[in-house]
Amino acid sequence: MPDELPVLSVSDLTMLLKGVVEAHFPAVWVSGEISNFMRAGSGHLYFTLKDDEAQLKAVMWRSAAQRLKFQLHDGLEVLASGPIEVYASRGQYQIIVDRMQPQGLGALELALRQLQQKLAAEGLFDEARKRPLPMFPRRIALVTSPTGAAVHDMLQVITRRWPAARVVILPVAVQGDGAAQQIAAALRKVHLLPEVDVVITGRGGGSVEDLWAFNEEVVARAIYDCPIPVVSAVGHEIDVSIADLVADRRALTPSEAGELVVPLLTEVQQTLDHIRRRMTTALQQRAQRARLTLDNLRQRRCFAKPLQRVHDLAARLDELEGRLQRGLRGRVETSRQQLATLAASLDALSPLGVLKRGYSLTKRLSDGQLVRDAGQLLPGDAISILLASGSVVSRVERVERDDE
Repeated sequence: MPDELPVLSVSDLTMLLKGVVEAHFPAVWVSGEISNFMRAGSGHLYFTLKDDEAQLKAVMWRSAAQRLKFQLHDGLEVLASGPIEVYASRGQYQIIVDRMQPQGLGALELALRQLQQKLAAEGLFDEARKRPLPMFPRRIALVTSPTGAAVHDMLQVITRRWPAARVVILPVAVQGDGAAQQIAAALRKVHLLPEVDVVITGRGGGSVEDLWAFNEEVVARAIYDCPIPVVSAVGHEIDVSIADLVADRRALTPSEAGELVVPLLTEVQQTLDHIRRRMTTALQQRAQRARLTLDNLRQRRCFAKPLQRVHDLAARLDELEGRLQRGLRGRVETSRQQLATLAASLDALSPLGVLKRGYSLTKRLSDGQLVRDAGQLLPGDAISILLASGSVVSRVERVERDDE
């Protein structure tokens, strides 16, 4: 070992290098691609910056990470700024990033694109879920700065168009640190106010940074969760914020928001007058048709001569009664003739009819037996002879038989 070189411990040498490196590189800008990105539970960010030939360890403490407007991921090209430090326990140097911006796009523009993609994938921008605004709101809530020009524009438009409108202002900051949280908190409690039918949130024009509170995720989710329809009125026509995309209606300006939430009194009056005229005309036409119908009914025979129908029916009834009586008499006469014919037929077959032609019937009185043969009688038998009229009782003197 050469005598002229001092012997240093690893710690001593590392500390010497740490002093030299940190003294010469108190702040640098480094461009590179992020790889091996990791977010620790503490909120600190750990990653590597690399190019085609080298790589550099990087750390971003939570305090700096909270100020980032966009999300880091592997493959993102960035510009990082901060001091170079030596991590003595591992003997490696690293950059402590306190500022960062994406290459090619501005940080805010990248953050806006990233949040748009995330919320669109979750369905927060879907048109199908957006609700219609009430035609005649009972009460309107304004979530905005009470001192800005936007609130005066909205109040002027609303009261001019609909003087009966009732407006409540929920004062919030609309730019700067904490503005997004204030806006979100107001949107989450606005439904607790009585009779609020619609909410307007927004502000007047400004730079992207001025309008950024309405591009925060916390505001977007508060609008989405609000049970009352929300109108977003942020900046000017060319300014499109995340709040505009989530809201039920987007107004190009705060003044237009006032026009969207209330009708124009003169237009409503004109509409009512038009409806009144149409109703009056319709009722007059209906009454005229009813009068014509009554006139037609009055001229009908049943109303001109109301008893004529009764008389016609009575005459018809008399006619039917006559026909019935004639029919009955004819039926009785026919039945009488049929009965006489049947009686004559029966009379021709009756024994009495035979008697009328000179015949008689003889019965033996002892037993009432009809005598058909002379052999049935004996001399001295009492007999009854039935004639056509009356009968004769006699006694047999002699019996003469054919064979004798």
